[in-house]
Amino acid sequence: METPTAPDGLDVRGNRSARKYTRREMAMRILWLPGQYLLRWSPRPFFGWRRGVLRLFGATIGRDAHVHNSTRVTMPWNLTLGDWAAVGEDVLIYNLGPVTIGDRATVSHRAHLCAGTHDYRQPDLPLLKPPVTVGPQAWICADAFVGPGVTVGEGAIVGAAAVAMRDVEPWQIVSGNPAQDVGQRKLSSP
Repeated sequence: METPTAPDGLDVRGNRSARKYTRREMAMRILWLPGQYLLRWSPRPFFGWRRGVLRLFGATIGRDAHVHNSTRVTMPWNLTLGDWAAVGEDVLIYNLGPVTIGDRATVSHRAHLCAGTHDYRQPDLPLLKPPVTVGPQAWICADAFVGPGVTVGEGAIVGAAAVAMRDVEPWQIVSGNPAQDVGQRKLSSP
């Protein structure tokens, strides 16, 4: 029997038969299925509880970091969250690869950090897990998307509904789809 391929040569069987996760990752994903409900069902102000649950599943979570109960984390053991960082409501952290959110960084509601993709140049579309890094004091605004392998520099802002598929320089402000430079962020002293 021939391997099914699309007219453009895609190898569907090869993709489906490829080993995408280690046995440990598979076991952890199975354990995380019920574990994620410990986040979802916790009352809104129980940030300490959610920090504890994420740490229990291997996340590195800083002091006084806030993760909302509607946040979705795919693989907590691939998450590093800095001190005083905040992850808002309905954020999707699709962290097949490492996702690092720096000290005092903010990821606003419904933002999507995506550390997983496929190599479209290969017929079997192998899974790739490039890291996503959000630097200290950076702000990922509401509904923004940060793509695989992207680093958002210290103090940078990815504007509302922006699509960042390339690195964002420190203190740079980007917006739009694709994200374009619109200015520099300047913080005033309190």
